[in-house]
Amino acid sequence: MYQIYPRSFKDSNDDGIGDLKGITEKLDYIASLGVAGIWISPFFKSPMADFGYDVSDYRDIDPMFGTMQDFDEMLAGMHKRGLKLIVDLVLNHTSVKHPWFDESRKNKTNPKADWYVWVDPKPDGTPPNNWLSVFGGPRLALRHQARAILPAYLPAGTAGTEHLKPRSAG
Repeated sequence: MYQIYPRSFKDSNDDGIGDLKGITEKLDYIASLGVAGIWISPFFKSPMADFGYDVSDYRDIDPMFGTMQDFDEMLAGMHKRGLKLIVDLVLNHTSVKHPWFDESRKNKTNPKADWYVWVDPKPDGTPPNNWLSVFGGPRLALRHQARAILPAYLPAGTAGTEHLKPRSAG
């Protein structure tokens, strides 16, 4: 398996960012290595707070990496060369800019309210514990909307990524 982080792999349009067309341009080289396939890091639409792992739309390709047509051409080129594809599909968290997160944080009664891991703050409004993140700062953060303090959420680790509850999201 050959792992590719698209942003730093091959830039096909000289904008300084690797892209799907760049990967397509190098498929002959990758196939010549004798690998069975390519494992590609996320290229979905993202605000890039976590280098693409903070997905805001699982159904769209971030324009910095190309288009769905670019993806289709890359995949066809891989199959032509007998290469398989594993897409690094990040399903355990999303961006804070994902519509699911916006819906989830509105209130405790909406259909997606339990799609993320929410914890109520202490009665005085402070976070419910003093856990620290391995990335620095508190593990829990409070979110505010309108005039109400919403429950704290359990961040995935880096700013901009939020854990989904696997039994709820669907």
